Amino acid sequence: MWNTPIEPLADQVCALCGTRSRLIAAQLGVCVDCIRACPQEALAIADEAHAEARRLFDLPERAPRAEDGRRCGLCAQDCVIGEGERGFCGLRQVRDGKLHHLAGTPARGLLHWYRDPLPTNCVADPFCSARAACAGHAQSGKHNLAVFYAACTADCLYCQNWHFRETDPARSRMIAATELADAANPRTYCVCYFGGDPAAQMAHALAASRLLARQGVVVCWETNATAHPRLMDRALDYSLATGGCVKFDLKAYDDGLHRALTGVGNARTLENMARAAARFDERPSPLPMVASTLLVPGYVDAEEVGRIARFIADLNPAIPYVLLGFAPRFLFTDLPRTSVRHAEQAEAAARAAGLQTVHIGNRHLLSHDY
Repeated sequence: MWNTPIEPLADQVCALCGTRSRLIAAQLGVCVDCIRACPQEALAIADEAHAEARRLFDLPERAPRAEDGRRCGLCAQDCVIGEGERGFCGLRQVRDGKLHHLAGTPARGLLHWYRDPLPTNCVADPFCSARAACAGHAQSGKHNLAVFYAACTADCLYCQNWHFRETDPARSRMIAATELADAANPRTYCVCYFGGDPAAQMAHALAASRLLARQGVVVCWETNATAHPRLMDRALDYSLATGGCVKFDLKAYDDGLHRALTGVGNARTLENMARAAARFDERPSPLPMVASTLLVPGYVDAEEVGRIARFIADLNPAIPYVLLGFAPRFLFTDLPRTSVRHAEQAEAAARAAGLQTVHIGNRHLLSHDY
């Protein structure tokens, strides 16, 4: 049901201002203008929307803040977990006063992996080292080791890979970092960690990266960058050393809009992006980092893209920026696919903000619906 778009409703009504539009998601219930203009009221509504969504999968409704709990500290949620509780990602639990890691350690990865033949549909595809040796893809016959981590530090109501929520760490087979690294063979050109998000299991991903780097595998990441800065620094270290890149998923620049859509603020993401950009010149070719944004109809508009792009350009205008088409998924199935006009307006806004390289990806998803 979550991947099948329902018949688009003619209109949804914003619970705050009464505006009617097909570009308001029913699950969220508020329009982008109200999120920006009155975030306190809008976020109260959004918070309940996220809690309802998480109850569907028996995940903690909110990041715990127990008075006498154990602090996790591994991501921007900064959970303080009480006895018997789980952290926001569902992978940390306190039992008998001690913090237990149900998954995400070097010995216990909650994930699945597969071999994705190159060339593949990658956000950073136009800029990656697989293209560097000659015109076109230079790694034909090789593959990417695609590692899908089945947990996340955010709660995007439009999640394009929502099915990780159905994975139960208590019943699932765990894969050690050593086992994952052993899956590489002479045809493995690169590894990419995504999900879900690797931010929820960084200790595992970093342990695997150390082993894979020794085998000459290029290390890449696709992440919301909510992990602790020291962990993100280490992730970038492996990408810089092997010829890979970190793909930063920037959902929104406005913190209120980011919280409404994802259930977490964006301060950590922006901080980690800035830290990585400061190291951009350590290896300018192939490019060590790429930013991307999903163009969510009605919410992540050209105005929002322009603000994200100005942030990136202030860091380094040479950082590539990829704009991605939205497909109705999870709890935003009543929104249309991103329109061509929306994508082109967003591209123009990003270029006007000073970025040198802006690319529209997933063009096959674009529509003429609005």
